[in-house]
Amino acid sequence: MTPSPTGQLPYWRLSGFYLFYFALLGSTAPFLALYFHHLGFASARIGELVAIPMLMRCIAPNIWGWLGDYTGRRLAIVRFGAVCALLSFSLILFDKSYAWLAMVMALHAFFWHAVLPQFEVITLSHLQGQVSRYSQIRLWGSIGFILAVVGLGRLFESYSLDLYPQGLMVILAGIMLSSWWVPSAPPATSTRPAAAGGFLTQLGQSGVWVFYLCVALMQFSHGPYYTFLTLHLEHLGYSRGVIGQLWAVGVVAEVLMFLIMSRLLQRFSVRRVLMVSFCLAGIRWWLLGSEAEYLPVLIFAQILHAATFGSFHASAIHFVQRTFGPQQQGQGQALYAALSGTGGALGALYAGYSWNTLGPAWTFSIASIAAMAAAILIATRMKEEGV
Repeated sequence: MTPSPTGQLPYWRLSGFYLFYFALLGSTAPFLALYFHHLGFASARIGELVAIPMLMRCIAPNIWGWLGDYTGRRLAIVRFGAVCALLSFSLILFDKSYAWLAMVMALHAFFWHAVLPQFEVITLSHLQGQVSRYSQIRLWGSIGFILAVVGLGRLFESYSLDLYPQGLMVILAGIMLSSWWVPSAPPATSTRPAAAGGFLTQLGQSGVWVFYLCVALMQFSHGPYYTFLTLHLEHLGYSRGVIGQLWAVGVVAEVLMFLIMSRLLQRFSVRRVLMVSFCLAGIRWWLLGSEAEYLPVLIFAQILHAATFGSFHASAIHFVQRTFGPQQQGQGQALYAALSGTGGALGALYAGYSWNTLGPAWTFSIASIAAMAAAILIATRMKEEGV
């Protein structure tokens, strides 16, 4: 497939890919743990199974990121990863034992996590001097998340969670097909001066390592949210349909945040946006752990997803794009994905082991402390001019 004409942004093709990719996240974040619970696994085993794809996110993006930077064939990697993710996940149809499911989670995640970091670089290459439009494309991923979480919530409420694997396979097929619709990106350019040295030299810049540490802390704090929120709300008496709508409330808030992020980043530094995002994350996790039985409080906590994901992710992508040169973008995005996976895996594991021993309130309180610690690090160790 030939590159898109110079100056012509393939907005709908890029947006279509994000729609399907994050529809898959909308199928796993609220429902994966619920499906494992439906199969009869204990909370510790659920935490381990949910952590496996996140652990693969620590490894896979760095391998594929290096390969993308070395070969420059990022779109081929995206397409190959999408095909293999579908094929490997289809193995779930053959067995439901713990060992088999662990293998399926690891194998499909190895290829699935090859896709997004490389596609982020492709998108930024298409945008060239229009990087502020990234949020306008990425919001379609949030829309895909909403469609998946609401649609599947109603499906499982009306029928059965036994349909879960087939639902995910349909979405994975959408990711695969949309990847072949995206045109090749033009050669990457950078608005920043070429950096002296390679990736490690750029990584050693003031404030960069603090940023990546805080990325891990943010995803660590999401551990109980992505692993046990649905089960937590079911225990409190909410129906699966309502739970799906509550997940959607958070992503609607995220979409609205993406719509204003370009103006927000023109007015405030990345450091300030990140600091506020972490503070609001700390508040959100405490509310979900202690006050979720009150629907208005729960809705407010879900609206805070605008900060804990929306403003955080958009400003983080902006930071990586500005920090690394064209030849290191793939590795910069891969490290972002890998540390997100490391933090997320550790968060899912601790949540799995603490859920029945410490309870939801303490489990979410640990998440709140992690987010507040990241806010302090950003405030004290990241320089304003470094962002």
